[in-house]
Amino acid sequence: MNLKVLIPTEILLQEVVNKVIAEAMNGSFCLLEHHVDFTATLAPGILAITIPEKGEELVAIDEGTLVKYGSDVLVSVRNAVRGVELEKLKQIVDETFQVLDEKEKTARAAAAKLEADIVRRFVELRDRG
Repeated sequence: MNLKVLIPTEILLQEVVNKVIAEAMNGSFCLLEHHVDFTATLAPGILAITIPEKGEELVAIDEGTLVKYGSDVLVSVRNAVRGVELEKLKQIVDETFQVLDEKEKTARAAAAKLEADIVRRFVELRDRG
C-alpha cells in the first residue's frame, strides 16, 4: 500500500507499507493490502506502520482522517511526529495534542457564548423597538 501522512504544512511521511494500525473514535483497526476501501475519523494516538525491509515505525498523530482507496492510504491530521520510541510518542500525544484539543474546545465555547450574546442583544433591541 502507498501511505501518505499529511499535516497542514507538508507531507510528513510517504512510504510503501504492508500494514497500518490506527485508532478511530470508535476503536482500533488494522489495514492490510487487500482490505476493503475504508474511511475513518482518527483519534489522537499512535499510528503503527510496517515498512518492508525496515520494520515497524510509529507516528504520533492528532485527530484527523484516514482514507484507504485501492492501494492508497491517505492520512490527514493537524499535527504528527515521527519516531521509534513508543513512550516518547505517547507522552507527546498526551501532553501536546490533547492539550491543543482542550484549547480548541475552550475557544469554541467562547465563540459560541459570543454568538449567543449577540443574538440575545438583537432580540432585546427588536423587542424594544
